[in-house]
Amino acid sequence: MGTLYLVRHGQASFGAADYDQLSELGQRQCLRLGEYFRSRGRRFDAVLTGTLKRQLQSYAAIAQGLQGDAPEALRWPGLNEYDGHALIAAAHPGELDKPDTPPDFRHHFRLLRNGLARWMAGETAPEGMPSYAEFVAGVTGALDHVRSAHEGDVLIVSSGGPISTAVGQLLGARAEGTIDLNLRIRNSSVTEFTFTPARHMLVTYNTLPHLDDAQYAGWVTFA
Repeated sequence: MGTLYLVRHGQASFGAADYDQLSELGQRQCLRLGEYFRSRGRRFDAVLTGTLKRQLQSYAAIAQGLQGDAPEALRWPGLNEYDGHALIAAAHPGELDKPDTPPDFRHHFRLLRNGLARWMAGETAPEGMPSYAEFVAGVTGALDHVRSAHEGDVLIVSSGGPISTAVGQLLGARAEGTIDLNLRIRNSSVTEFTFTPARHMLVTYNTLPHLDDAQYAGWVTFA
């Protein structure tokens, strides 16, 4: 039996021209996670990441914290995140202002929730994105690879959408439940599955053991 650790990327650059970059805090979150893994003697037999910059930067910071005990990552495009702007545009045509106030951010995530629900139901085809069935296949393909190719500790560094989709598939969750999982997942959080050649089993979801100290209270972020 092996253990699969699924890590969401660190804080990205929400509201910036290029979201797909870790913020300075995002770098520190992932470096701290690597240090935590190292302090627990965690050694990974294999690592998979998506191909987005924030995912690759997150693993680079984790590897720095591991200080040499970090294998080269297999890049798996099926672990890439959905395009939130495309989802919103497909469900809500028309120009939208960039969110820059708390009410604007809340409105943005309400639009995203609706966009996700319509995409998952097959009601929209966001530009440049796969269908939801194809998105799920990309995620489950990565999980199947882990089960068939590995036995020890494996690390996946991805994003909230693929990780919540993986959990939702294991639990048989409805679309609404998977969306709820997605929109509450925290940056650099750790989700654990145990696995055998036959199946994966959920152990923990969305935990922050590396930030479980008062000095890191301000490091907990969601976007």
